[in-house]
Amino acid sequence: MQIRKAGLRVALLCAGMMASAVQAAIYPLPPDDVDIVGELRIVTVQIDETLLDIGRRYSVGYEEMQRANPGVSMWVPEPGTPVVVPTRHILPSGPREGIVLNVAEMRLYYYPPAQPGQPRMVETYPVSIGRMDWRTPIGQTRVVAKHKNPSWYPPQSVRLEAKAKGREVPSVVPPGPDNPLGTRALRLGIPAYLIHGTNNPWGIGMRVTHGCVRMYPEDIESLFERVPVNTPVRIVNEPVKAGWFAGSLYLEAHPVLEEHRDEQGQPLRLAVDRISQVLGSVVHRIDLDRVKDVLEGRKGLPIAISRSSI
Repeated sequence: MQIRKAGLRVALLCAGMMASAVQAAIYPLPPDDVDIVGELRIVTVQIDETLLDIGRRYSVGYEEMQRANPGVSMWVPEPGTPVVVPTRHILPSGPREGIVLNVAEMRLYYYPPAQPGQPRMVETYPVSIGRMDWRTPIGQTRVVAKHKNPSWYPPQSVRLEAKAKGREVPSVVPPGPDNPLGTRALRLGIPAYLIHGTNNPWGIGMRVTHGCVRMYPEDIESLFERVPVNTPVRIVNEPVKAGWFAGSLYLEAHPVLEEHRDEQGQPLRLAVDRISQVLGSVVHRIDLDRVKDVLEGRKGLPIAISRSSI
């Protein structure tokens, strides 16, 4: 009986995790005066499970899991270890429409059009972005084409880089398991830039691309079906975000990208500017010690920075 009960508990746990994974990236869009979606999760590492396995199950990328769990091995965490899954997010600033990609966060937000009789939703997914020498551009564009099972035509710069390292890259890589674009690609109005899948999902949430935006295969396949051509795409760089939830102000901080350290190298100034923007004319008490803790930790977790009344 004890064995059967244990088996039932395991089955229920697995079923619960599968249900959570299906819904992890999709949330009701909050009203304009609320800026946070999702809930923070604490899960226990199972035998033969990596932090990347856990992150992928909940649509979280490599660096997000690493920053939220300092000191825990990404590849061989001790079974039974409780780990934080950062599935709570402050929405990026600006219009809640189309696709918004925050490169500092390495996370994409999609605001699908409202369906008749249904509440509006927001979806969020981890992504990989370009390395410093292949940076992902900032700005506004649109989805101009959609490609299923695309071929990859490596640009000359990529082929020359590979050749300098002693590798040969063909002029075209056909669809299949060796194609780094995966099975789906959304072409952007910025020439040569795509949002696409990958044949190496363990690199999601890292700076590993030549400027394009990579997604988990299951994420891009889901998004691909529902994103129409001409969907607006806004690419922003917000290492510090602030927003409201239940009357309290929250702050979320991510590392400043290396190529932006000259203009964003003072996180406290970024935080003050962002908080001021969110507050507007509202008078609100801010706990400066909490602000400093958030900026020093840079764990990518929304933390309340409101002070209680005297």
